[in-house]
Amino acid sequence: MAKQGLFITFEGPEGSGKSTHSKLLCEFLRRKSVRVLHTREPGGTVISEKIRKILLDPENKRMDVITEMLLYMAARSQIVKQKILPALKQGKVVVCDRFLDATLAYQGYAGGLDIKLIEDIGRLATGGLAPDLTFLLDIDSEQGLARAGNVKDRMERKSLTFHRSVRKGYLRIAKKEPARVKVMSAVGEIDETQENIRKIALRLCRSKI
Repeated sequence: MAKQGLFITFEGPEGSGKSTHSKLLCEFLRRKSVRVLHTREPGGTVISEKIRKILLDPENKRMDVITEMLLYMAARSQIVKQKILPALKQGKVVVCDRFLDATLAYQGYAGGLDIKLIEDIGRLATGGLAPDLTFLLDIDSEQGLARAGNVKDRMERKSLTFHRSVRKGYLRIAKKEPARVKVMSAVGEIDETQENIRKIALRLCRSKI
């Protein structure tokens, strides 16, 4: 897919610090005079945020995993077309908290859906868009859920076994695509982890844009 900017995503289990590190990276890049769009999944547009509320509402206990996967894809399709692609065409760096890897990890490896099916629907939803760089913030599932706090959304309320499968799924993705997916420990000092993230991201920005 033709694009002029750079697409960076943050992935990881619950409580891994994706939102914190993605925001810190955006602040850093802006100080370096890099034009940045920071967004999240599911969300980032009016339609996608409405889908997010449905997906994360603890009251929706009976949601089927196929329904879940398709809703994530619908939210993704909207933000790609409405926000991400236009920003990339303007030469911006787009930093997104979660993308297609999340669906592969959660609904695929942990939820039991066919990985190839998710990849095929993902190509339709994204138009073939893939991140140039992904930071996978890795943390033990139990520790991550403890970090998430007592007020948990529908996905956070899934079993510890489920969340352990999510983590394993993410690590399998990283093993398959080591050039794109950089695994970072989420249990150390925030400043140290962020410094490593900045070095990798800035090097790529300088080589690509």
